[in-house]
Amino acid sequence: MKLLTVIVNYKTPEMTLESAEAALREMARVPGGARLSIVDNGSMDGSFEKIYEGVKDKGWKPVTVLSTGWNGGFGYGNNFAIRHALASADPPDYVYLLNSDAFPDEGSIAALVEFMDTHPDVGIAGSYTHSPEGEPKASSFRFPTVYSEFEHAMRLGVLSSALESYLVSMPTPDHDVEVDWVSGSSLILRRDLLETVGLFDEGFFLYFEETDLCFRAKEQGWRTMFVRGASVTHIEGVSTGIHRVQRMPSYWFDSRRRFFEKNRGRAYFAAATAAHVGGGLVWRVRRRIQRKPAEDPPHFLRDLVRHALVR
Repeated sequence: MKLLTVIVNYKTPEMTLESAEAALREMARVPGGARLSIVDNGSMDGSFEKIYEGVKDKGWKPVTVLSTGWNGGFGYGNNFAIRHALASADPPDYVYLLNSDAFPDEGSIAALVEFMDTHPDVGIAGSYTHSPEGEPKASSFRFPTVYSEFEHAMRLGVLSSALESYLVSMPTPDHDVEVDWVSGSSLILRRDLLETVGLFDEGFFLYFEETDLCFRAKEQGWRTMFVRGASVTHIEGVSTGIHRVQRMPSYWFDSRRRFFEKNRGRAYFAAATAAHVGGGLVWRVRRRIQRKPAEDPPHFLRDLVRHALVR
């Protein structure tokens, strides 16, 4: 089998089926055979039944509907399907991960597969993503560092220009380019990478799990690429609800800490947090003097410090 596509659902069965339909349309362009696995990640709201019946009613044949039984997070849900596929008699050459609120544009999945076929040293490749209105969304990134933490919190134009090469979110490239990591909303993974580097670290409930996987891949010599021709429409935040909450959820801080401590060490995590707090305090003083509006979620800096101090 050439390709396995995985879509993880959490309480968005209707949108998941729409995403699956778009994926199947584009998977038909991929030579060598392709299958789709839809994973309900412990929704416990009837999502599994709705998706199962929806797939059955539409007569989609190369589709498997799975249930994890509980919500173990983004990495856990994807790993659930990937493990099934890798242990099968016909494991895929590539695994394509697609968010349930993302919809592949024409030719996008085939473009990713073709890119991987012609670049054997690339282990991970991600898509260009945009809003339904066509506005580009951040989808290519650098790894977070002490410098990026300070710059992000400080919000000072002169400093941002000086630290441009450290900014996590990159300007949207207009061509294929190597990057540190790509968005998990639409990315393709080589089977050889999964077998050597490993699957997602399930210690991340949500956020930073794709950053961690790309970091581990780079440590073992694999390249991660942004593929401009693989275009995907992304309605961001539907499943997670991250844009609807007033306060940053605890799992975001937990994931941030895990990434830094696991890959850079505890001392680096402490330095990165101190840099963010220092920059954030300066920003807050400047914001009051200049009467700028608040940009962080409520209590963000306080929550950042609390999660850093309490294990």
